[in-house]
Amino acid sequence: MKYISTRGNSPAQSFCEILLGGLAPDGGLYLPEAYPQFSDAELSAMRGMNYRDLAFTILSRFIDDIPAADLRAIVDKTYVADVYRHARPGQNAQDITPILELEPGLSLLSLSNGPTLAFKDMAMQLLGNLFEYVLAKVGQETNILGATSGDTGSAAEYAMRGKHGIRVFMLSPHQKMSRFQTAQMFSLQDPNIFNIAVRGVFDDCQDIVKAVSNDLAFKAQHKIGAVNSINWARVAAQVVYYFKGYFAVTRSNAEKVSFAVPSGNFGNVCAGHIARMMGLPVARLVVATNENDVLDEFFRTGVYRPRTSAETHHTSSPSMDISKASNFERFVFDLTGRNAARMRELWGAVDRGEAFDSNKDGLFGRVPDYGMVSGSSNHAQRMQTIRRVYEQYGVIIDTHTADGLKVALQYREPGVPMVVLETALPAKFEDAIQEALGRAPERPADLTGLEDLPQRFVVMDADAASIKKFIAAHL
Repeated sequence: MKYISTRGNSPAQSFCEILLGGLAPDGGLYLPEAYPQFSDAELSAMRGMNYRDLAFTILSRFIDDIPAADLRAIVDKTYVADVYRHARPGQNAQDITPILELEPGLSLLSLSNGPTLAFKDMAMQLLGNLFEYVLAKVGQETNILGATSGDTGSAAEYAMRGKHGIRVFMLSPHQKMSRFQTAQMFSLQDPNIFNIAVRGVFDDCQDIVKAVSNDLAFKAQHKIGAVNSINWARVAAQVVYYFKGYFAVTRSNAEKVSFAVPSGNFGNVCAGHIARMMGLPVARLVVATNENDVLDEFFRTGVYRPRTSAETHHTSSPSMDISKASNFERFVFDLTGRNAARMRELWGAVDRGEAFDSNKDGLFGRVPDYGMVSGSSNHAQRMQTIRRVYEQYGVIIDTHTADGLKVALQYREPGVPMVVLETALPAKFEDAIQEALGRAPERPADLTGLEDLPQRFVVMDADAASIKKFIAAHL
């Protein structure tokens, strides 16, 4: 299996060769040369698998340069019940991603049972173990530079803390995450973890990561790696739970399922797109945004118009406060028929902060072929959704999952199960839940008093040169 860049000017490489680097040298994102395919017979064989067996079966199609026995050991080490221990009462932690049925045909896929209570743990725990394995094999170290709007940062840090040969430099928008999210990251005292609060919004953090990654000399000299969803391994790991969710709500491969996905950086729904391309019978992928609706605007109009920092709203679903979705490039690459020259043209405009109109060359007309639809939610609507779900089902959901559910209800079809991807447990957004329900959500006992712990971080301006100096000074 070789991986190619969406922009076509980087050589094809193996999985381990792209694992640590993130962006391709030409600024593009890596994707497989061709998506592996699962036949109906293979899907039937996978239907009864537990999460570890399913993950190994799928990841083996993407990773052929790690011996099967070693990959199996990495997967078995990653997906164990004591890591995904925060299951709701009545759910079996051994299932890793249990289904919570709200009513017939409408379910939540529980992805937030990991150590940081967010779906990012599903991929990040695997990534930490893959990094450690590959670095040990080649006798190297890596310095991870990441950006987070709230959940990626803590998931990366909890996955990488104490790992041999790994340092993490995580950028987050200063004072724009929830108190819980902030405390999860900043309370870590591990010497290999560095938290940098950037004066700005998430997109400023993401732009710095891309600027550093595009400085090929600095990247090589300081062995800069990536854990954001620009890293292909993150997306590959997320493909697995779409298969698991599909099998959980169907009895035969003749049935189709729709998935509603709260979306900011497009990584989570991109994994669903890839699962569909691999043969999973997916009817619709419902892209749900908050007030930062750049993705919804594209799927409604065909115009992709990244917002400026000044146009980005700070909302009660802050992990989706993103106005330039990095992983969207992977989807558009497929939409263009994998036309790298066209991608260089389109993303040349995006990198300059400009919009593009996919109606002009007929691209937008192909979107229905990929099952993508969209919608948005605002603060009042997500508060109303949280209240309705609690009153109707006795279940408390977080703000991002509420956005997903609100939009999902617009696209339900008779006879097609709708599965909403739960992206975080409500404890991460206590203030919003208090506003919606007049009560605080339950919190896992091991995270009680998190906000009272000492915090360790620095505040810096949104300046790539300054960030590079900080990294160099702390190696």
